[in-house]
Amino acid sequence: MFAGELPSAEPSAIVSLFWIAAAAVLAPVISRLLLRGAVPGVVLLLLFGVLLGPHALGWAGTAGGVDLLSELGLGMLFLLAGYELDPRLLGGHSGRTAWLTWLAGLVLALGMVTLSATDADFPARIAVAIAATSTALGTLLPIVKKDGLLGKPLGRAVLAHGAVGELGPVLAMSILLTSRSVGGALVVLALFAVAAALIGLVPQRMLDRIPGLGRLLGESSGGSEQLPVRVVFLLLLTLMMVAEVFDLDVVLGAFAAGTILRRLVASQPPSAGHPALESSLETVGYGVLIPIFFVTSGMGIDVSAVTAAPGLWLLFVLAIVLARGIPVLLSERFVPHGENLSSRRERAQLALYASTGLPIIVAVTQVATSSGLLSENLASTLVAAGATTVLLFPFAARLLGDRRVRTAPD
Repeated sequence: MFAGELPSAEPSAIVSLFWIAAAAVLAPVISRLLLRGAVPGVVLLLLFGVLLGPHALGWAGTAGGVDLLSELGLGMLFLLAGYELDPRLLGGHSGRTAWLTWLAGLVLALGMVTLSATDADFPARIAVAIAATSTALGTLLPIVKKDGLLGKPLGRAVLAHGAVGELGPVLAMSILLTSRSVGGALVVLALFAVAAALIGLVPQRMLDRIPGLGRLLGESSGGSEQLPVRVVFLLLLTLMMVAEVFDLDVVLGAFAAGTILRRLVASQPPSAGHPALESSLETVGYGVLIPIFFVTSGMGIDVSAVTAAPGLWLLFVLAIVLARGIPVLLSERFVPHGENLSSRRERAQLALYASTGLPIIVAVTQVATSSGLLSENLASTLVAAGATTVLLFPFAARLLGDRRVRTAPD
């Protein structure tokens, strides 16, 4: 620090959390009452983050533990996404088609980035390509649930492509955005998978071999104990810690925790308390931690950097559509897998949902900027492009669905 220079006055954690909490309350109110649902609450959370953050008013920051709460929010977002995911969607003909479609999109995105940025090094191109092929399954789940699509073919297709669109980029980050060789990264991923399987086996064996443990969880699911919720947080933090020990992104650990939790819950009767557990996790996640993640993510967006290069912003949005939406649209039309959507309108809806990306884009840009692969300005533009897809694409998909309903024969 130069002589006479005063330290920057950064808001305290309590002040920051006050403004974040205010944003979390105002976002759904504005979205539902003033905007009639036209702008999703998650986009408003990002916009509040931009407004409150260091690039605008400077009323809130991530110091004093706010960044840790944000990381827990990211973990809860992906835990809930992993919990909602039916593993059967990742297998079979439809699952294999979703994986091949994502890989084709990744190659296409890498080719587009290479042609448009010949001076960028290969890891930077990979980072942008991975971001362009992500799907915000955790963000889409509440939308798909609200619209009653989960049990329908379109909902199942959204879940399949969404799961691959989250898990694929996470795996790609772990393999390609690392200082290890590809072979070394694959070995580490395999070791992590073994560790996750062993960790998931411990509570399963305890439930099977300790009489009354499941009943105890059910009896302790309310009041001041909330034992099942505490167990889930222990599972989440354990898998996130293991991912960090293996030098992998914690998102992978959170997603693995969600899939393990789903398997554990499926093996227990309802008397074990898992209906109340699901409600409690959504309350803690969507009510507290996940809004913190989205608001703090918005704090990292430099609006001046985005507005200085609006063409690049629009180019990124277009790249996401071309690299993610178009391959999904074409695969549903031309690659038979037994559950293809027959309606042209539903295929277009699926492509729009699959092109909706944000949390993975945030995670990729955080990893890439921390390792020096991407500049802060480019990362801001990428995140802004992801926010644009969340703002526009689900809304456009809903309009297509409403039009289909209105024009359907009696």
